[in-house]
Amino acid sequence: MAQFRMNGSKMLAVDMAGETIRALNGSMVAYEGQMTFKRQGMTGGEGLRGAIRRRVAGESITLMEVTGHGTVYLAQEATEVTLVQLAGDTLFVESDSLLALDGQLQTGVQFIGLRGMGTGQGLATTKVEGYGTVALLSDGPAIALEVTPGVPLCVDPHAYVGHRGQLQQDIVTDVNWRTVMGQGSGESVQFRYQGHGLVYVQPAERGGMLEI
Repeated sequence: MAQFRMNGSKMLAVDMAGETIRALNGSMVAYEGQMTFKRQGMTGGEGLRGAIRRRVAGESITLMEVTGHGTVYLAQEATEVTLVQLAGDTLFVESDSLLALDGQLQTGVQFIGLRGMGTGQGLATTKVEGYGTVALLSDGPAIALEVTPGVPLCVDPHAYVGHRGQLQQDIVTDVNWRTVMGQGSGESVQFRYQGHGLVYVQPAERGGMLEI
């Protein structure tokens, strides 16, 4: 299995001995040894059905296959990188927060309904499952917030990076006369998580705040 390790907080190094990984297209900044790079094209490694589901949902992702012997260095616009280890479980992540993953991990698209209508981020998110490592991107160091039964967690949609565990996700809206009159908090829509698991958030808001 390829070995994922950090080289500073904003660069991922992957040591490979003939394995294949998938990485964000164009994220390679350097490599040592013998490497081949192959863009996965419209299917993104998920097959034609997966590509169609993403197109319908508006959830785009462009990955490349990296195979070889040596070390490849990956980064994206000097954003922070966080490593997540999966052991047969599932990670849900925004497609623009996915830097790289073990080649044996399976990806797909997960429909999440009204969330995309509220945030403009599409009607789906990317699902990663299996055994291996996933590298996430975030604007500033990602923080893992634990959700426990009976204590729901609400997250700004623009700060959300991903989540894992036995979690139920829904939408919380706070539209009242104060919001309509411009006296609200500016945080009118949130994602609410209930159950048990982890939610990864970034200390910045992509695209600015959302009000409805």
